[in-house]
Amino acid sequence: MSTTSHPADVSPGGDLPFRLVATDLDGTLLTSAETVSERTGAALAAVTALGARHIVVTGRSAGWTRPLLERMGYTGLAVCGQGAQVYDAGAHRLLTSVTLDRQLAAAALAKIEAEVGPLAVAAARDGLDGEVVTGPGYALRIGTELPVRAVDPGELLAAPIAKLFIQHPALDDDALAGAARAVAGQLAGVTVAGPGVVELLPLGLSKATGLSIAARRLGVRRAETIAFGDMPNDVPMFGWAGYGVAMADAHEELKAVADEVTLSQDEDGVAVVLERLYGVG
Repeated sequence: MSTTSHPADVSPGGDLPFRLVATDLDGTLLTSAETVSERTGAALAAVTALGARHIVVTGRSAGWTRPLLERMGYTGLAVCGQGAQVYDAGAHRLLTSVTLDRQLAAAALAKIEAEVGPLAVAAARDGLDGEVVTGPGYALRIGTELPVRAVDPGELLAAPIAKLFIQHPALDDDALAGAARAVAGQLAGVTVAGPGVVELLPLGLSKATGLSIAARRLGVRRAETIAFGDMPNDVPMFGWAGYGVAMADAHEELKAVADEVTLSQDEDGVAVVLERLYGVG
């Protein structure tokens, strides 16, 4: 395992090193088969048995996240939609929901297309059961649980949206995100959430926004939080948390700000760190 600095190891029965464990889903907590491994599940169970809390923090919308959480038996709070939604999984209800202004979204798209040419676009609709609607040429490249419906371009912004997804036929994710920030960063937030997943968000929104709200509800401070992630959309979460752990195959932008780099999602990277810090496993 490649690492940077470590907090002090703990012995069983000692004070908890962190009271809150925040984990991204795709590329982090979930294996490439979109399951939680037996070892990682056991480590989380052991850590929560000691008194720590576990919270999911994901770019997926609440409706997209819900089936995964149900399979995991997860009933706590989940930060969804890049921080736009705080979802109570046990009660099946949204506690907060932030939308992207559709006029700003349209203006941002126009500016980006004027700079780089035509985009393929999809929109995540607002609400607990919000679907994703895709315009011509958009190829969803992450997840298998999401209800997706193809629509005419004019319908993409026909209802309240949580965010937009954009793709370009030639530019890679980092180049597209950089171009979008340069010309439309004053209208919308821009983040890379996964391979082929560049998103336009409400300005100022990030995973840190939702995590801070959820942590206050749980009575946990930022210094008491350890966060795990793999993509640039996790950078704000690492900046907010007391300690950030990037996966082995994480984006270099996230590794650059991580306190530690662990093993990959398929090598139980989350479990490896939790076992060491909490003296479990």
